Amino acid sequence: MSNFAARILQADGLALIERTRSGERREWTFPQVRERVEALARALDDLGLRGGDVVLTLIGNRPAWVFTMLAAFRQGYVVLPCNEQLRAKDLRQRLGTVPVCAVVADPRNRAELEAARVDCPVLWTDELPEHTDAAPAVVATGLDEPALMTFTSGTSGLPKCVVHAHRYLWGQRLQGRHWMDVRSGDRVWCTAASGWSKSARNAFIAPWLQGAAAVLHDGRFDAQERMHLLAEERVDVLCMAPTEYRVIVKRDALRPTPTLRSCLAAGEALNPEILRVWSETTGVEIRDGYGQTETGQITAMPAGVPARPGSMGRPLPGVRCWIEDGELVLDPSTVPTFFLGYHDHPAPVGPWRTGDRVHADEDGYLYFEGRADDVIVSAGYRIGPFEVESALLEHPAVADAAAVAAPDSERGSIVRAVVVLRDGFAAGPDLARELQEHVKGITAPYKYPRRVDFVDALPRTVSGKLRRSALR
Repeated sequence: MSNFAARILQADGLALIERTRSGERREWTFPQVRERVEALARALDDLGLRGGDVVLTLIGNRPAWVFTMLAAFRQGYVVLPCNEQLRAKDLRQRLGTVPVCAVVADPRNRAELEAARVDCPVLWTDELPEHTDAAPAVVATGLDEPALMTFTSGTSGLPKCVVHAHRYLWGQRLQGRHWMDVRSGDRVWCTAASGWSKSARNAFIAPWLQGAAAVLHDGRFDAQERMHLLAEERVDVLCMAPTEYRVIVKRDALRPTPTLRSCLAAGEALNPEILRVWSETTGVEIRDGYGQTETGQITAMPAGVPARPGSMGRPLPGVRCWIEDGELVLDPSTVPTFFLGYHDHPAPVGPWRTGDRVHADEDGYLYFEGRADDVIVSAGYRIGPFEVESALLEHPAVADAAAVAAPDSERGSIVRAVVVLRDGFAAGPDLARELQEHVKGITAPYKYPRRVDFVDALPRTVSGKLRRSALR
């Protein structure tokens, strides 16, 4: 029995670098964080909460979110971080699934929270205590006791509530060392918004386990500002969504950043052109990795090895996974971050079928092809959407693109491209034909999109993943 929060907060030195939406900056040391966590633990205990009770957070990438997570871990509560982009309907779905006993929220989310009809105590971040003279006793927590709930992205249906144990927290050492390449004294910035599983494990947990400080920026994504902050905060390790890398390159915002040593992406593969431009400009290759909300990180392009464009790397040390009928399958007993199960449903026994189609090269490096239900079968050909999307993104007119199946009476299905154009380009049949010929010239002609639709934006989850189900 141990307690992650109590152990991790014994450290000294820099813990957090806070950048606010209004441009303010503050550094937080571990003793300062510990003081706030103990004060919040007291406030939650005074509400009558007990071990196993669920605390929901609705806070941006701010220190108060970190304090709440740690206070919950410290007291044996189960924390459910939610993203601020959720609307009242989304919050009602979560509140109807999970018995929430308390909420810690930013006042800017008051309207949505009230519209969701929350019927438990709410603590607002602008009223949280800063210190206490009577912190409650630290609760000893077992490695297999629940610690964290995260809802899946809902790319193919309603989001499901994934429950992780305290071993999930300690298990982040594996990816922190072997994928993120975090070193003591580093400054690490994972840009994922709170409420996404990657933010819970990469924003501060994995960095702290490796002796690094975490950067928190509570602001909307802006390509120019992102590069400015990277330089100003002397970031060593950067973890961003593929979409963010893509937009920075497409908007010509990319600049050399001397302190960067490790750049990471996950969620969907990046096309070769983006990888090339980023590497040539910064001198750092983007290393891809793969994981699910249920599993945590399980594969990675390792540090110190030349990256292979399009590859999500190899299994992390100790993790056993294999390809069966084109689908990635893993042995849960070898994954320290594997989930306990969905809310009210234990994890299935036996091998875990990820539902993701992959292939491996001769050296065992894995390449993502798409969800099992994303692969397009047209006239007997199996077509991975990523190949089509990569080809489209190499065209100067294309800012973003998706490929999905569309029904066809002769071929069963055809490839349908849904395209977002860059400024200065006009949608129309001539450009559609140009894009079709462009894809034919880059990849096998049978993969070209026989239908091209132009839209203002693609439907994505809060984590940046493409919602192909919405396009289909």
